Amino acid sequence: MAGIYIHIPFCKQRCTYCDFYTQVAPQMTPDLVNALCREMEMRSDYNQHETIDTIYFGGGTPSLLSASQFNLIFAAIFSYYTVAPDAEITFEANPDDLSPEFFSEIRNLPFNRISMGIQSFDDNELKAINRRHSGEQAVNAVYYAREAGFKNISIDLIYGLPGQSIEDWEKQLDKGLSLQPEHISVYGLTYEKGTKLWKQREKGLIEVVDEDRMIEMYEMLIDKTAQAGFEAYEISNFAKPGHRSRHNSAYWKLTPYTGLGPSAHSFDGILRQWNISSTRKYIDAMQEGNLFFEKEELNDTDKFNDFIMISLRTREGLNFETIKQIFDSKYTEHLKSFAQKYIDSGHIISENKRLFLSLKGIHISDAIISDLMYIE
Repeated sequence: MAGIYIHIPFCKQRCTYCDFYTQVAPQMTPDLVNALCREMEMRSDYNQHETIDTIYFGGGTPSLLSASQFNLIFAAIFSYYTVAPDAEITFEANPDDLSPEFFSEIRNLPFNRISMGIQSFDDNELKAINRRHSGEQAVNAVYYAREAGFKNISIDLIYGLPGQSIEDWEKQLDKGLSLQPEHISVYGLTYEKGTKLWKQREKGLIEVVDEDRMIEMYEMLIDKTAQAGFEAYEISNFAKPGHRSRHNSAYWKLTPYTGLGPSAHSFDGILRQWNISSTRKYIDAMQEGNLFFEKEELNDTDKFNDFIMISLRTREGLNFETIKQIFDSKYTEHLKSFAQKYIDSGHIISENKRLFLSLKGIHISDAIISDLMYIE
């Protein structure tokens, strides 16, 4: 099995925290759609014609596409790939795009999962990070999706927004849970260098939530999602039983996937490659019949470090037996040696030949993962 990721880089406006490759250039959409179809034709054998188990439209804002544009893309997908009958097919959406008319237009498309970038239901918080929807539109979007027959809805929320209190965050989380989505992705706000939000922080224009409050917000998240019947299957992802994101889970299992579109990454099990981060150059290359990408081959150390980074973020954790089967003994010995101090401090739990991050460890997960990586 393999996956397909399709990057739609266009947005109507740019959020202050975003450092993904996006553009406010919807006029380029028709050319992009044609280029995506051309890339599929040129790369149909990238993963040795493996059956496609997941298809994910990310961005940017895929919900800016029209039904006819989606139809062109799906026609190419089903022409050049073998898609499993029960494939998970997701698109990301901005709530204010999700009207009854929109759902009526896409009702014959094969989407069976939707991921809504809600982030907050508070209008003031939304304005502060330059989101273009309102809290009311976010709530309505979930209702409209239900009316359209979607039985697998995911919503995204962010905690630690500038000036946000514990009480503010609790209201947002409670509102999200009250909508009864099947899946919730929740991220602590990060300040990526070069973003508008980062510049605002550097100039002292916003109130940054301190680390202690961030920890308290995350602990509240863990408690409330568990009480609502969600499984915390990854640090930032929570699902009702049977509704884990198959696409994201495949990433974490290092399943091969084809990334289509400008800046999209691909992985065939040995090589990683990524397309040029320029929509114009990407479109021009496809029109000329050229693939415009860079690539790197992963050595054993790269694969081990990827395994550490991905596994420790998941509920299943690190499996020592799997590491022994896949990697040279030097990696196992390294892991045992460097993990011990975190086991002793309570940041890592060792159980049945597996290592898991404790709640305490999750708060410093990046530091722990970095420490456990093997350095040549």
